[in-house]
Amino acid sequence: QVHVVESGGGLVQPGGSLRLSCAASGSIVNLNTMGWYRQTPGKQRDLVATITREGTTNSVESVKGRFTISRDNAKNTVYLQMNSLKPEDTAVYYCNAAVVSRYLGIEYTYWGQGTQVTVSS
Repeated sequence: QVHVVESGGGLVQPGGSLRLSCAASGSIVNLNTMGWYRQTPGKQRDLVATITREGTTNSVESVKGRFTISRDNAKNTVYLQMNSLKPEDTAVYYCNAAVVSRYLGIEYTYWGQGTQVTVSS
């Protein structure tokens, strides 16, 4: 059993900052690429940023220079530092983690429950 748990969402004014955290736990053998996605009502879930186990990052153009993804392998945790937030960043943010678990023995992508980020004045 693998659990992915997020925290850090909330309500901020435009230009403000939030730091999202996502911790994976359970019968983890290998924790590989982790990422952040976001979704607004009526829209599909879109990629925001990913980070490999080695620390290679990728992010969409709309968040470059404002959002930073990082990870702490010792804690099985990925972070998303969000600065200079804009109203269009408002969404439910989801964490995912590619995990090889003791139970399955093969890589499977697990999703967090989602955390609401609202940017409004």
